[in-house]
Amino acid sequence: MSSAPDSYPSVFDVHYEDFQTQVIAASSEQPILVDFWADWCGPCHALAPHLKRIIDEHAGRLRLAKVEVDEGENMRLAGHYRVRGFPTVILFRHGEERGRFSGARSRIQINHWLQEHLPE
Repeated sequence: MSSAPDSYPSVFDVHYEDFQTQVIAASSEQPILVDFWADWCGPCHALAPHLKRIIDEHAGRLRLAKVEVDEGENMRLAGHYRVRGFPTVILFRHGEERGRFSGARSRIQINHWLQEHLPE
């Protein structure tokens, strides 16, 4: 996998309006995890540092898009992807969903999940 250009942050906020460009199209360049979360969600806050650490450990080979579902039109994204609870993390590669999980997980569990869904 190639590294992301320096102009692309490894962790970034994304919204309904720019999801197609920032996630779907960009996932052709490198895999992107999308974290559907809410500020009121305790498990979301528990998962966040583990996701950040995973991104740091993958050193530019993987990016993380954060979707705050209570902002603007973002709940429409959650509905479109049939997100039933928060947090839900979906892995996109080449514009397609490659896997998902819901709820808080440890860094080790997330790494195992990534190995299953992103063998490259």
